[in-house]
Amino acid sequence: MKSPPFEDACVLFSNDTVLHDAARAVTSVVFDAAKPISPCILLEGKIEEGSDSLMILALDMGGTHVDGVLLEAGQLLKAVKHEVQRDDLFASIWQCLQELLQDQEKDDIRRIQLSTTVSTNAIVENKIAKVGVIIQSGPGINWGYERMGTQVHKLSGSTDHRGVVVDPYDKNELKKIRSSFQTEGVENLAIISKFSPRNPDTEQEIASFFAAAYDEITLGHSLSGKLNFPRRIETAYLNAAVSTTFRQFAESILTALKKEGINAPVYILKADGGTLDLDTALLRPVETILSGPAASYVGMSALFPTEKHDAILLDIGGTTTDIFFLAEGEPLFEPMGSEIDGRKTLVRAIYSHSHGLGGDSYIRHEDGCIKIGPERRGSAVAFGGEELTPTDALVVLGLMEAKYPEKAEQALSQFAATMDLDRTACAHLIVEHFCERIMQVIAEKLEQINSSPVYTIKELLHGQRIEPKSIKVIGGPARALAGHLSDAAGMEISFPENYEIANALGAALAKPTSEISLYANTERRIVSIPELQIYEKIDKSFDQADAEEYALRAVKETAQAMDLSAEKTEVEITESSSFNMVRGFMGRERNIRVRAQIKPGLLYDYQSQKQGGTA
Repeated sequence: MKSPPFEDACVLFSNDTVLHDAARAVTSVVFDAAKPISPCILLEGKIEEGSDSLMILALDMGGTHVDGVLLEAGQLLKAVKHEVQRDDLFASIWQCLQELLQDQEKDDIRRIQLSTTVSTNAIVENKIAKVGVIIQSGPGINWGYERMGTQVHKLSGSTDHRGVVVDPYDKNELKKIRSSFQTEGVENLAIISKFSPRNPDTEQEIASFFAAAYDEITLGHSLSGKLNFPRRIETAYLNAAVSTTFRQFAESILTALKKEGINAPVYILKADGGTLDLDTALLRPVETILSGPAASYVGMSALFPTEKHDAILLDIGGTTTDIFFLAEGEPLFEPMGSEIDGRKTLVRAIYSHSHGLGGDSYIRHEDGCIKIGPERRGSAVAFGGEELTPTDALVVLGLMEAKYPEKAEQALSQFAATMDLDRTACAHLIVEHFCERIMQVIAEKLEQINSSPVYTIKELLHGQRIEPKSIKVIGGPARALAGHLSDAAGMEISFPENYEIANALGAALAKPTSEISLYANTERRIVSIPELQIYEKIDKSFDQADAEEYALRAVKETAQAMDLSAEKTEVEITESSSFNMVRGFMGRERNIRVRAQIKPGLLYDYQSQKQGGTA
């Protein structure tokens, strides 16, 4: 597996690249600095007395519904579902909390876990803060960041690939930039210097200059240690852009919990299927983009038995359908980072595709054809809405129960008349078209995936094609659509028990995770882990094995800081490479890069008595 490319103008030659397999796990509890460390460690802390009764409250805040669950030791105690009040998210959250907590001992709740579309929606709907962007690129960058607004400034100076400042910036430029920010009403800042993961001094100095005027300042090196400058710029910009919205959301959550007298720690689901504590999420809200799809995947992995074959996972919601692909039972992964609204980021993410087709998608008749989505105009008619939806067709066919079935029948009869069809035939046609469209999108995405290198969270699959053998589906319409989906796909469709609240279960069961990038330069005798703000001196003899040991130690300490002592937590090296720095045709010193992570996983094995169904 080749390492991702270094940044522009980096003159390095690779002599070794290693990808470690998570299967090489060994058990360890205590770090011994003198003892070699395996590339993968299984952390197993002491389980505290009473931890078997650990109670978790989780909310999944989607585009259509807020789902809530209460779990104890992996068993479902209570589940609720409420329609989202888009103009008052706090009220939706408040309703769920009150219903979940009725007759419950609040002191028993030890953990709050949330998945949310707040950051994603802010970006997609362009409801973001006005960001001032300062970029120190040095030579060799193509300039063009129009989508970041008018307050994007290029700063003089540069840092080279070793982390050495070769050309200091002009401090007088900062005064002019500050004046421009104040005039234009800039709310938050993003500061990005090339090669800052290897030397953050420039970004930190600039931040200090602006600290008195701005509370929300994002530094590029603090979000990711990966050396991809364009992606780091986009990531820092988006982090600054959503930070105000996310902070308001966090304050609403904390206010609601305080009113209910709950003091448990709060965790937010990330795009890679792990969680962040709320304080960290406030610093890095960009990591919460695609939180909703991540909850879908984690929920499905908890509800469905593990099978070592290629498969498709579907989450059919009210607004969208999220599509995932498994290669030999492992989820596909975005190797460089997720993409949102056409912006390429460094945010670790499970590969998913969200398509504007859901149970509440707007149905109309255009040019002799039935059109479904991508717009949603509210609830289905059967649930009090005004526009016909696929949900209404399912109600008419007797496949779903509803509050106002007679209204769905009336609306569908009127729509069918425009096509010279009877109501039942029209309902069948709508559902068939809906399922066929989903399968078309799946086929299109599969073709794209199979024409590119395929990555799972573990490895690059050389020359391997994804050939799904089954489809697993969750979401409100899952059971009702299973038969029609099976006909459209030509293969078995299965759905689990509690398919309606799978996302909330995923949010509840997701384990905290983290990834770090370590850089070591034996010429400068510095080792750095930007994500943890670690910059320390090293001996000249520091080598690749030392770097791996150092990285694993750092990740383990991160796991302990996340209060993971009561869970089994895998820590692994995901990438390790050593590069000789060439000077005068001689490789004198080494530039070492190692990535390590706490692997995403489940806090508990979900305990269910029923298996769901198939079609």
